[in-house]
Amino acid sequence: MFENLNWWEIGALLLLALLIFGDRLPTVINDGLRMVRNLRNMARNATGDLSRELGTDIQLEDLHPKAFIRKHLLSEEDEQAIRKPLQSMYDDLRSDVTGVHDELKGVAKAADLRTNGTRPPTATGAAPSPAPTPRPSFDDAT
Repeated sequence: MFENLNWWEIGALLLLALLIFGDRLPTVINDGLRMVRNLRNMARNATGDLSRELGTDIQLEDLHPKAFIRKHLLSEEDEQAIRKPLQSMYDDLRSDVTGVHDELKGVAKAADLRTNGTRPPTATGAAPSPAPTPRPSFDDAT
């Protein structure tokens, strides 16, 4: 929570809190902690009530609508039926992109002067300096 604050800033905040709240600072801290505990208990009670009502085990992360529908309302067959058209479309798109990527690599390799063995003469007539080595990219790894 305070990873982006250094010790001086935390000390200044504590001093400012002491100046604002004075003798009431311990009471304010206790009230804040009690409120956080109450919120956690309310969240636990809500998930427990939902679990009892639905007859399944629900975690707090399961309350996201997509995760809830996927876990509790769809069977595995329904989920596969929904994914099948999208998966085939994804596979087709991936193969097309891979084909274009391979073609571009071929064109780049054909256009590369180092692989052709011919280099244009320099304006000074001196021997050309070696070309820098290409840096590996994310596309090369895939």
